[in-house]
Amino acid sequence: MGIVTYSQEVTSVVAPLRIFKALVLESHNILPMIIPEGIKSVEFIEGHGGVGSIKKTNYGETAHIKYTKHKIDALDVDNYYCKYTLVESDIKFDKIDFIVEEVKFSAADNGCVCKMTSEYHVKEGAELKEEDIKKGKDKAMGLFKAVEEYLLVNPNVCA
Repeated sequence: MGIVTYSQEVTSVVAPLRIFKALVLESHNILPMIIPEGIKSVEFIEGHGGVGSIKKTNYGETAHIKYTKHKIDALDVDNYYCKYTLVESDIKFDKIDFIVEEVKFSAADNGCVCKMTSEYHVKEGAELKEEDIKKGKDKAMGLFKAVEEYLLVNPNVCA
């Protein structure tokens, strides 16, 4: 088994605390409200949001996926950091055993910088290509931008 790491940085005009709250701490409330056609619900099936909690995301009828489950491995609210592992999905991954994601938001001029790192734990003998990773990252970036736009239009949300 090998590990393929993919990192990227994104800037936002939203303060780090607000976007961290929306994408991490309050995602179970915020995401279904912002993208009701794409995300039906987000629920904790174990825990209440702290380390060790497992969060299940149920996707809409038009999505190519029905659900994912993520386990929170590390959470540092004061430093806007979260690490979690995709532990289950209805899609059978033929090349990946699991994915570990890290997100860190840092203050920057007029907003924040979000550093995202993904570790794809590749199955023995499989090869993961950059275009395979890019599809998932494009969807994640669309979600990020939708949350950012929502927070800009609704300045009291996650304030």
